[in-house]
Amino acid sequence: MTDAATRASANGEDGAIQASRLAPGLFAGAVFASAALVFLVEPMIAKLVLPTLGGSPAVWNTSLAFFQAALLVGYAYAHLLQRIASLRRQALIHGAVLIAAALVLPLRVSHALGEPGALAPAIWLVGVLALSVGAPFAALSATAPLVQAWYARVRHGEADAANPYVLYAASNLGSLLALLAYPVIVEPVLRLGTQTLTWSLGYGVFILLMAVVARIAWTARDPSIAATAGPGHAGAARTTWRERLIWIALAAAPSSLMLGVTSHISTDIASAPFLWVAPLALYLLTFIIAFQTRPLISPRHALMFQAAAVLGCFITFGLSMSVFLLQLGLHLSGFFLTALVCHQALAARRPEPTRLTEFYLLMSLGGVIGGGFNAFIAPLIFNNVVEYPLVLMLACLARPWGRGALSGRQIAMLIAGLTAAGAALALNAPQGLSLPVKLLLAVTPVMAFQLRDRAWAFLALSLALAFTAQMLAPQPDVLKTERGFFGVLRITRINAPGLGPTRILAHGTTLHGAQTEDPAQLCRPLVYYAPTTPIGQVFRSVQARKPAIRVGAIGMGAGTVAAYTRAGDSLRFFEIDPLVVGMATNPTDFTYIKGCAKGRIDWVLGDARLTLAREPVNQFDLLLVDAFSSDSVPAHLLTVEAMRGYLSKIKPDGVIIMHLSNRNLELMAPVAAIAQAAGGAALRQHYAPPPGAVQLIDTAEDAVIVARNATALAPYRGDRRWTPALSHGVRVWTDDYTNLFGALVRRLRQPYGG
Repeated sequence: MTDAATRASANGEDGAIQASRLAPGLFAGAVFASAALVFLVEPMIAKLVLPTLGGSPAVWNTSLAFFQAALLVGYAYAHLLQRIASLRRQALIHGAVLIAAALVLPLRVSHALGEPGALAPAIWLVGVLALSVGAPFAALSATAPLVQAWYARVRHGEADAANPYVLYAASNLGSLLALLAYPVIVEPVLRLGTQTLTWSLGYGVFILLMAVVARIAWTARDPSIAATAGPGHAGAARTTWRERLIWIALAAAPSSLMLGVTSHISTDIASAPFLWVAPLALYLLTFIIAFQTRPLISPRHALMFQAAAVLGCFITFGLSMSVFLLQLGLHLSGFFLTALVCHQALAARRPEPTRLTEFYLLMSLGGVIGGGFNAFIAPLIFNNVVEYPLVLMLACLARPWGRGALSGRQIAMLIAGLTAAGAALALNAPQGLSLPVKLLLAVTPVMAFQLRDRAWAFLALSLALAFTAQMLAPQPDVLKTERGFFGVLRITRINAPGLGPTRILAHGTTLHGAQTEDPAQLCRPLVYYAPTTPIGQVFRSVQARKPAIRVGAIGMGAGTVAAYTRAGDSLRFFEIDPLVVGMATNPTDFTYIKGCAKGRIDWVLGDARLTLAREPVNQFDLLLVDAFSSDSVPAHLLTVEAMRGYLSKIKPDGVIIMHLSNRNLELMAPVAAIAQAAGGAALRQHYAPPPGAVQLIDTAEDAVIVARNATALAPYRGDRRWTPALSHGVRVWTDDYTNLFGALVRRLRQPYGG
């Protein structure tokens, strides 16, 4: 009996040893897989929601804020689970939670909340995400802290047991690879239905993997260490509330900056959709580096590079650079290095493994605070993207503070930097920056860089630099700025050649319309809608054949096309952004709709796919689809299902004019493909203004006209400006498949206007 027990004990010990040897790879695999599933589902569910809310950067930011909140829920659950001493019981509970969360699968958008209200899309989006993917997302999110806590207990006594945080780097590596793979590999190759099914099956496989890891966790550990390795270990160092608040602050700043730099890039630099992914990818990369045993970028070098990068950012907040890639690279570098500095400070303060789940819980809470501030609070209290420079400055407090008072030399540098900034303001002339002003302005960042190890002095000089650069910059004549869920709208006045004082409506960096204040030209359609452009050509052609027409327009802008309407015409706009409607219909802003239009004008608020679907069939003589000049492209308006809907709403001899001008995406080939797949006929035109044309009076434009049959396009076939629309082999976009990355590559090969 004793021999049998001894052999059984020996066999059990051998099995435990073998399992313990397997633990590092399996535990890392589980953490990696959970993170990959989490970051594959984020763009996937956003794409499922897209047909309802369009392609605004705010959809992405709000989604990120929700996922940060769901991550907090997962971390809180993992922290509470660690209060149970038995690993076996923990594993059984987590297995039940994973299985229960799978009840919402296969992945799909819940319709329990109906359609979004026009005034509260953010609240609707959060609710839909919670119902659709909240449970499995939170369950997956709990994996990283939970498995790391198990790992620390399983590997007790081993060299790697004291630093289970290296698994956090594996988690963020899985997140980063999944995030980058989605637009480059997953989206172009797999239909959306296949994506969601594959993800759901992957979730099931992950449950099986977790069962193996859980089995190792409760069999590989040495039972004798249960009391010392568990969550209630009396020898664990207590964490002060001051330390907890520092954890939260160090996590909140990078989270806020991630959303802030996304909004800044989209608003003030460019809105190419793939730029939205870049800040999140860099954010994840900072975690990977910060929690490495031997970081790729040392904290000393990160602090030095970050000082230089943020000082460059502070200058560009006022004195914008004309080189797009330089400005983009500077802000992404400033964000990346600032997030890295904060996360390295966080990693340096990480507690011993017994406090691991509390550490991750508070770190996640900081992420929610930072993301929630940007997604929900900042749009209500700021008209511009002020939160980004504000938090970037506050994050400078994460830099070293030094010891004792400033030395005499350091005080002299601080005074010199502040004095130079003030002198630059005093000497500045209205006609532009003189050489002495530029030299003075250069002194402040040099002094700040010298004081980079004194956080408060560095911050003081950074504030002086940012303020001075802002005051020295040419100040546009801004008449109105409003901010809503769909972005920042701004009306400015310029003195345009041939037009005089002219009002311009811009959404970020994208022009949405212009109107001169000259009474003699007040009702003259400008920019993309001028009579010489494809849109103007089609309006005039349709009106020449009919005494009265019915027009539908997806996208309102400044309401410019209303100027084309005659007494018997009617025009209905379909617009998703209530701020656009407010500006276009306010006579103090623009008068195309209420002043120039002679026909009947009305509008419908909401996503065009939903609102247009309610319109009667065979209604419009002309349907203008004008939602793509912004670089935040609502791809659901470019699918074969959308095209079939458009074709059903026009009369048998009606036409659709699609405005496809876009700096970053080539959209004419996909539209040609969907027009053919929907059974329609199509022509295309790339319009280039004649040499010497005034920019606002005549603007380059890409357009495609589509009709139910070739007969309806007969009036345009004799015009040499219109040529057959060719798909060039582009795969048909559907509600189940789009390929924006391919459109980006084609635009890089053929620049817009080239």
